[in-house]
Amino acid sequence: MEKENINMKKVSLVYISLSGNTESFVTRLKTYLLEQYKNIEVEKIHIKDLVKEGEDFFEMTNPYVVFLPTYLEGGNGVDNGDVEILTTPVGDFIAYGDNASKCLGVVGSGNRNFNNQYCLTAKQYSQRFGFPVLADFEMRGMLGDIKKVAGIIADLYELEDL
Repeated sequence: MEKENINMKKVSLVYISLSGNTESFVTRLKTYLLEQYKNIEVEKIHIKDLVKEGEDFFEMTNPYVVFLPTYLEGGNGVDNGDVEILTTPVGDFIAYGDNASKCLGVVGSGNRNFNNQYCLTAKQYSQRFGFPVLADFEMRGMLGDIKKVAGIIADLYELEDL
């Protein structure tokens, strides 16, 4: 049993969920990852909980993936300004200490009805911090989105199938 723990990989999913859509996706993704891959621990870090409880941000000790919904005010995502609202604590967390260098990438979510603003916050974080947009999903995401993102995470963390 101890030998198994030595090979255990920690997968960290950092996110913020305001309407419950991102929370639902990350929870289903965690379950799927645990069902499909061996020797993994999946950690969910909800930035909203840190802010709500007045906890200080902390430096991540391992690589992580960020999940970020899009909440914007104003602009159209093409030729005039927009202001990120409600999700800014995620940017503050990534900017804290050395966290940006440990981020493997961002998964954006949103509503395709918003056209060019769909997943715009994730694209802006990618540019700001220099990590890739790994994937996107609409609203709560479908099983296909879960499988796609799980495959990307499996490649990034070099996970082994069960």
